[in-house]
Amino acid sequence: MPTIKDVARYADVSVATVSRVLSKKGSVSKKSKQKVLKAVKQLNYKPNALGRYLRTSHTKTILMVIPDITNPFFSNVIRGIQTTAAQLGYEVLIIDSEHADFDSKKGFRMLEQKQVDGLIMLTSRVDHSTFIEVAENYPTVLACEYIEGTAIPTVSIDNVSAARKMTEHLIFLGYSKIAHIAGPTTTVLGIDRLQGFKQALQARKIPVKQSLIQEGDYSMESGYNLMLKLLAMEERPDAVFAANDEMAMGAVNAAKSLQLKVPEDIAVTGFDDIKMASLFTPSLTTISQPAFHIGEKSMKLLLSQMNKEPLSLSQYVLEDALVIRESCGDPLTSKINR
Repeated sequence: MPTIKDVARYADVSVATVSRVLSKKGSVSKKSKQKVLKAVKQLNYKPNALGRYLRTSHTKTILMVIPDITNPFFSNVIRGIQTTAAQLGYEVLIIDSEHADFDSKKGFRMLEQKQVDGLIMLTSRVDHSTFIEVAENYPTVLACEYIEGTAIPTVSIDNVSAARKMTEHLIFLGYSKIAHIAGPTTTVLGIDRLQGFKQALQARKIPVKQSLIQEGDYSMESGYNLMLKLLAMEERPDAVFAANDEMAMGAVNAAKSLQLKVPEDIAVTGFDDIKMASLFTPSLTTISQPAFHIGEKSMKLLLSQMNKEPLSLSQYVLEDALVIRESCGDPLTSKINR
């Protein structure tokens, strides 16, 4: 593996000149800079991360923890973080919290031991007291979720409002027996989307029937199985709002397995607007989250902390949108904000 000395020798300049070019600090002539960059390319030289850390106390690496790497919603959030990180000269290390060996404290220790410069959590499903303590002392951002009553910098949408918007749309279309396939009610997203669903019903004086609320786990399988349960009821629902798109797709497939048509026999809607939502049959009415922008904003917010800049705002709530497609029975196919 080539060293900085090899680059200096190849370019016929001093090691100090190579260092100034690579760190973009100090004055270097245009000719010398071109020679160094050519040598770096020819030798395929990669700066030593440990050496860089010893010189600057920065690893130029951040840690990102996601709740489920198989969940397609997170792909655009990750892309937003990685794209912005690369533009800022940072690399991203990803850990899946659903992995059997995951230990949140290991991730926190990486931050405390300066193995990474900052941490972006896409889940709050960790020990809150430890997480809050870490966030008070190190650059940390919580994206997509939040922890009530803390000052942890966050980037998310208003999930209560978004779920209420979706339910109100189904009521607007004339549905009165609306079921909800919720996310886990041990999670902030599951709780908030269920709360928005209930608020919309209560505002229109529609009874909230506990039998029409079923708790899933965000997987397509749980959407399928819970839809079968709802459809087996003597008085089955005429519409189902699932707390994410994968459960909604599972619900549609369950209805189809019973020879029911969506939306003619029962309407189904989701949440997140993953890529498959528009390609699915029928195309899925859903709530669109600005996933890439969530990732982009999270990385910029983290950078401000790493640079010790004062935060003018630490909690960002981004706009969501109701995307109307075929599965709800509305003839419109557009993006609206009611």
